[in-house]
Amino acid sequence: MPTISIIIPVYNVERYLRRCLDSVLAQTFTDWQAICVNDGSPDNCDKILAEYAAHDKRIVVVNKENGGLSDARNVGMKHATGEYIMFLDSDDFIHPQTMEIAHYMAQRDDTDIVSFRYDRFYRPYLMVRHFLGLNTDDLVPIAMHYKYRPSCVCSLSTNDIFKYATERTHNLFNFHRSWLIKHCQVWKNLYRRGLIADVPFVKGILFEDFPWWSEVMLKNPRVTILKLPLYFYRPNFGGIVLAANQFRIMQSLCRGIEHAFLAYHDKANAYQFSMWNKNFLWFFIARAFDKVQYLEDISDLNAARECFYKLYKIGALDFVPNKEMYKLRDKIWRFIRE
Repeated sequence: MPTISIIIPVYNVERYLRRCLDSVLAQTFTDWQAICVNDGSPDNCDKILAEYAAHDKRIVVVNKENGGLSDARNVGMKHATGEYIMFLDSDDFIHPQTMEIAHYMAQRDDTDIVSFRYDRFYRPYLMVRHFLGLNTDDLVPIAMHYKYRPSCVCSLSTNDIFKYATERTHNLFNFHRSWLIKHCQVWKNLYRRGLIADVPFVKGILFEDFPWWSEVMLKNPRVTILKLPLYFYRPNFGGIVLAANQFRIMQSLCRGIEHAFLAYHDKANAYQFSMWNKNFLWFFIARAFDKVQYLEDISDLNAARECFYKLYKIGALDFVPNKEMYKLRDKIWRFIRE
C-alpha cells in the first residue's frame, strides 16, 4: 500500500498531461500511487496515460465513460489505497517537494490536512502572455526551482479550521503575511484518507470544491498550514469553467450552496455555522447572483428565480453577516418577486 494516493482526473488535456505526470514522477517522495481517471477523453490522453503506466507501475489508469470532474474524482477515491490523498488537475503541476513536505508535516504534527498554496503569480502571468499571443507552454515558474528543508519550513497547526479557512477577499500583501487557507480548491491540500473517504463530490455541477470542502471542514480536522507555493495552477483556456455559460455557472453555484447549507443546518454547531456563513456561504451567494445580470433568455431568468427561491425556502438567505449582504439579500428578494 502506498503512503500517498494522488488522484488525477483526465479529460481533453493532451497538451498539458505530460507536464502534469512528469511533475509527479519528479517527486522527491517516492512512496506514492497516481490514480489517473480517464473520463472518456476524446483526444490522445488515453495513449499518453498508457505510455506512462507502462514505464512506471505506480501510475494506475482507470478508464470510464465521461461523467464530469466530480464523478472522476469519486471513482479515483474508490481506487485509492494510500494513507493520504492528494488531488491534482491534469492541466496543472506540482513542485518536486510537494509530497515530501506535506507528508513530513502530517507526520510531525499528526494532522488530518496539510494545506499549502498555489503560485499566485504564475497563472496571471500566463494569462497575460496568452492574450498577447505569446507562448505559454514552455515557461517554468521560478518557484519550481526553490529547494526547501522540510524541518525548517514555517507552519501553523490548529484544531480550529474555521478560524483560518475563508473565501473572502483579502489584500494580496496581507494574505502572504497571514496564516489563511484561502479558497476551497481541493487540490492544494494533503488529506488523511480516513477523513474524506465518506465525502463524495456532488456530481454534475461546476465549483464542486465548495460543497465538498464545506463538508470536510465539518469533521473538525486538525490542520497544518503552510505558505509555500507548491501547486502551479495553469489556465486551460478551453477548460470546463472558462467554457461554461453563465446560466450553468449560476445553477451549479446554487446547487452547491443548497447542498452545503443543508449539511450545516443539520450538523454544525453555532460557532461552525457562524464562521462558515460569514466566510463562505455569502461569498458564493453573491457570486451566483452576479451571474443573473448576464441572463437574457426569459426561461433562464425564470429558472434563476426558482433557484434563488429554493435557497430562500430552505433558509439559506436568513443569516446575513453584514450590511453589504443585507443589501444583496434585498436585491435577491426583488429579483425573486419580479
